[in-house]
Amino acid sequence: MKVEKKMLPKSIVELIIEESAENVAKFRKEVLKSAAKNADIKGFRKGATIPEDVIVRQFGEDVILQMTIEKAIEGVYRDTLRKENLMPVSQAEIQEVISQDPLKVKIQVEVFPSVEVKDTYKKVKLTKDKLSVSAAEVKAALEDIETRFTHFHDVTDPKIKAAMGDKLTIDTDGYENDEMLEATSMRDYPLVLGSNILVPGFEEDMVGMKVGETKDIDVTFPKDYHNADFAGKKTQFKVTAKKLEKAHKPEFTPEFIEGLRGQKMELPEFKKLIKAELMETKEANDGMEREMKLIEELLKHTTLELGDKIIAQQTDTVFEEIKQNITKDGVKVEDYLASLGLSTAEYKKQHVEATAIKRLQGELILNELMKKEKIEVSDKDMESEVAKIMKNYGSEDVLKRLKELYVPGTKYFEELRRRVAYRRLIDTFFAEAK
Repeated sequence: MKVEKKMLPKSIVELIIEESAENVAKFRKEVLKSAAKNADIKGFRKGATIPEDVIVRQFGEDVILQMTIEKAIEGVYRDTLRKENLMPVSQAEIQEVISQDPLKVKIQVEVFPSVEVKDTYKKVKLTKDKLSVSAAEVKAALEDIETRFTHFHDVTDPKIKAAMGDKLTIDTDGYENDEMLEATSMRDYPLVLGSNILVPGFEEDMVGMKVGETKDIDVTFPKDYHNADFAGKKTQFKVTAKKLEKAHKPEFTPEFIEGLRGQKMELPEFKKLIKAELMETKEANDGMEREMKLIEELLKHTTLELGDKIIAQQTDTVFEEIKQNITKDGVKVEDYLASLGLSTAEYKKQHVEATAIKRLQGELILNELMKKEKIEVSDKDMESEVAKIMKNYGSEDVLKRLKELYVPGTKYFEELRRRVAYRRLIDTFFAEAK
């Protein structure tokens, strides 16, 4: 077998493969053997030895020849990949069968890009910000938990007034010069006072209202209001309070905390846990930001050209992740795209492809540098990493499932090992800020 290899733009390899008639004959034998095994030929049992001339009469010489050529191309292409150490990104495309005797075929295939990182990458030195968690951030996290677990009770006493944090169900109409404005009416609209959903000042002016009360509230829309028809406009709203529900915030008892984190603990201990969780989140976000910053710098020292197919594949992967994030909030992807006025293809091109390219560049460059820097993560190191993950869960069922997932050799374990190796590599380029 003879192979001519030529590199084309965008990581496409052109192969001209030539195979002798003698070797192609071997593929013809395989085709005849397969045909004999699977063909339904009158006078012969399935699986019986059938003379070649009988098989050829049954299928026709042209069909046998075509099947032989296809099988031979498949075989020589597979052998060429091994011989040339090529890793295809997608299915190859047969450009031309130049000749059948000897078999000579031109094939193009996109392969994983070659990455050349110049030694000048060693000069890249970046600064790592110092991270901390303030008491105010811990307080805000606790208040967020309070908000999420706050429940509301109906108020039956007509003398009780609405306060910030209460839920008030209202009817409202907007007026200008005593004329009702379009798109300003709401009926049975439930509003948590202080949620800042409506125009600034609107919710604050409802504080003190009682069920059945009607109040005129003067509102000036912000100049940068999203609806240009109302931007900067002074409007009077007639608001009627129809239902009042008092907010009841949860108490941070050991039992409530156990429901949140699977462990009983007092509030001071829970605050420490919240602080540690906030720090982990900051470290994770900082890690992603530092990685992106590093990749931008390393690209200046790298020769790398991505092919169209690998970009398309990565774009599809990132799009699937986005779809999962959209649908977990109960939103249909079609509705989301319709709200943007974009087709799936347009959305991918405008909002996904750039992210996919950055991710690909990052992975390829970091993989190359891990080989250069000989970054390794031992099983002992991994035990420590898995233990860090485990400590965040108190449920025995969850811990049992995690122990089954994070076993050496599983995709979860090896993916974690890869992430740890990336983190170690990235850290070598950063120094702590003074």
